[in-house]
Amino acid sequence: MSSPDIVGILENTKELDRLRKEQEEVLVEINKMHKKLQASPEIVEKPGDISLAKLKNLYIQAKELSENEVTVSNILLTQLDLLLPYGPTGQQRRKLGEGNDQKRKRMKVDSDVIRLSPSMRNQIEAYASLKGEQVAARVTAESADKDEWFVVKVIHFDRETKEVEVLDEEPGDDEEGSGQRTYKLPMSCILPFPKRNDPSNTQEFSTGKYVLAVYPGTTALYKATVVSTPRKVTIDHGHADSSNIRGSLTSKTVFLIRYLLEFDDDEENGALPQRTVPFHKVVALPEGHRQ
Repeated sequence: MSSPDIVGILENTKELDRLRKEQEEVLVEINKMHKKLQASPEIVEKPGDISLAKLKNLYIQAKELSENEVTVSNILLTQLDLLLPYGPTGQQRRKLGEGNDQKRKRMKVDSDVIRLSPSMRNQIEAYASLKGEQVAARVTAESADKDEWFVVKVIHFDRETKEVEVLDEEPGDDEEGSGQRTYKLPMSCILPFPKRNDPSNTQEFSTGKYVLAVYPGTTALYKATVVSTPRKVTIDHGHADSSNIRGSLTSKTVFLIRYLLEFDDDEENGALPQRTVPFHKVVALPEGHRQ
């Protein structure tokens, strides 16, 4: 393990600690707002009161910090995966084989304790729940010149190896055999899509933000720039009304529908065409993405 590798891991662990401390501070503020509203719920009806807006901003901040924590955790997993050997050498195998049963049991208990740390346990449960769902998967190796991301279906998640088995149901015509293919990928190569039936809890990417999105008419994902945030549909008393008006919490629910995006390298007649993509086919651009 080289010094730069150690430095990179330590920097990311510090960033993880910072994010968790910030989350704790935001949660304290959220709890204060909850107590304030519980004690005086009528305050929100006073002209100029911004209690609900402040509470919403705190929730948005908490959500972003949580998503950043997942991102940094995935980066750390990737860094550790690259440094850990895939299997012991011949001499190491002999040493492991010579150990007594008690030593092997103790090693297994120690590894179980590590696996059951809170953040790792939550992450494992999240990936285990993806079985049967479509996700974005990077199927190219770390050493490849560019990253290739496809829409695949999760078949199985191995809790021991932390690998996700996925099925590429619609491989390209240029791929060998042109039949369905399966891959076993580390967690860091998988990006869950937003829930189609729960857009209210979906991260919204602002105009100008880089994202990774499914190119219309394909099952491949490419880097794109957000031209406009998703068109909103307001569900009000059982009927849909296309608008950008933000409804009240009690009578209306606002749903995200689709983004307007410009894909990199999608030039037509000297310009980048703007294409619409459903919100549930857009994810955050992975750090260090190569295209």
